[in-house]
Amino acid sequence: MRKIITFLALIIISLFITAGKVSADPYVADASATLKSTQAGSDYRVGILRKYLESHNSPLTDYADEFIFYADKYNLDWRLVPAISGVESTFGKRIPLNSFNAYGWANGEYRFTSWENSIEIVSKTLREKYLNKGAVTINQIARRYAPPSSTWAGKVRFFMRKIEPFPVAFSLEV
Repeated sequence: MRKIITFLALIIISLFITAGKVSADPYVADASATLKSTQAGSDYRVGILRKYLESHNSPLTDYADEFIFYADKYNLDWRLVPAISGVESTFGKRIPLNSFNAYGWANGEYRFTSWENSIEIVSKTLREKYLNKGAVTINQIARRYAPPSSTWAGKVRFFMRKIEPFPVAFSLEV
């Protein structure tokens, strides 16, 4: 019982330490608000996303921190770009050779220089060419990103919902 109480206390303390300043993300209206930490390196979202991508054997697993960093930099829901990669390429597993294009960018014809480059360009473009121009819901983004698909938005929402509750394994020596 003492070990359980100690474990729970450590979890609660770590949540307060890693939370830092938080802000609600109102830009993707049909996705839940997201809490953002000012320190991506110690951000709980990195662990959640890394474990989720790892569960899919994704080549993007080691770039979870970049997804979070660029989501925060461009004020996006942190699950949006990874979810798009799930829809478009099974999280980067099915892409044109050496393209780093996990997002179906330019119908798969665009070639990025690296995974980090792809994450940054897609995040920046979603902010500047979609959200800033009025496409603030997944459905509105879908009409521009993946026309004429009637299923793309639902698939993106599906992956966004799957990413958020994914557990982070704690390994504490008590």
